[in-house]
Amino acid sequence: MSWMSRKAHHQVNDFLQSLDDLGFDIGHYHISVFNAAKMVLVVVAMFMLARLGSKLARYFFARATSLDSTQQVLGEKIVSLLVWALAFFMGIDLLGINFTALTVFSGAFGLAIGFGLQKTFGNLIAGLILLMDRSIKPGDVIAINDGKGNTVGQVRKIGIRAVSVATRDHREYLIPNEILMTTQVENWSYSNTQIVLTIPISVAYGTDIDLAEKLMLEAARAAPRVLAEPGPSVVVTALGVNGIEMAIYVTIEDPEEGTANVRSQVLRALWRLFQQHGVEVPFPQSDVRLRDTAALRALLEPAPPSQPDAAHGPQ
Repeated sequence: MSWMSRKAHHQVNDFLQSLDDLGFDIGHYHISVFNAAKMVLVVVAMFMLARLGSKLARYFFARATSLDSTQQVLGEKIVSLLVWALAFFMGIDLLGINFTALTVFSGAFGLAIGFGLQKTFGNLIAGLILLMDRSIKPGDVIAINDGKGNTVGQVRKIGIRAVSVATRDHREYLIPNEILMTTQVENWSYSNTQIVLTIPISVAYGTDIDLAEKLMLEAARAAPRVLAEPGPSVVVTALGVNGIEMAIYVTIEDPEEGTANVRSQVLRALWRLFQQHGVEVPFPQSDVRLRDTAALRALLEPAPPSQPDAAHGPQ
């Protein structure tokens, strides 16, 4: 080693020693500027390493074509958790933290989890369970309650905390994993993507039921997304107050594309067919009947002609 190299080496050692001298002692531990800088560097390095490992896991599992989407997400989550755990313990080892102190820290951390992070870890475990039992997986179409009624959406992502569900009107719901684990969920594509839609129709009394049924089936078959097998069907559901109530049942296999548009196509085609064949769609109407009473007659009698004012005479 040359003289210049030895001098630079001594200068670096002196600088590090000066940083280590700037500090204070707490019990058996010495806290200094050098230790603080070392801790920051180690934490940043482990954080970057863990993020890189998570990205690599996502990259490789996304290209694992032999696995389905659920297995890809599950494998990615498990590997990411292992990478973060490995980075944590590597950081502990590099910082030289005593495992006795770590035990005390773990107790405090467990207490924090019990009080403040219970829901977060509950959602994490619930997300892993959802992926393992495959009850809800990315791409599924589920019905969720938005406070006004059931809204249909497609599962886009199962994250650590919540499931992302996107609807046809470009709204995205973030539902905590724990809620999907503990409440009833309507999954339209759990075992079969085919679903049956009900389209209620009313026709006026006096309508030829056979003709109305024929027109309804024709309108249903004209919709592009309605399956030919099983084909559409029509039933009479009730003899209502205003008309004969019927229903069209159609089957589709792509609920993620929406259901309202299918109903609209069938109803538009049916309206044109009804107009062409003179089938009447009833509307609410009421007949008012007045009982013949003396009070009613008095009310309906014409008012007597007005008399001229006697004081002023004829004008």
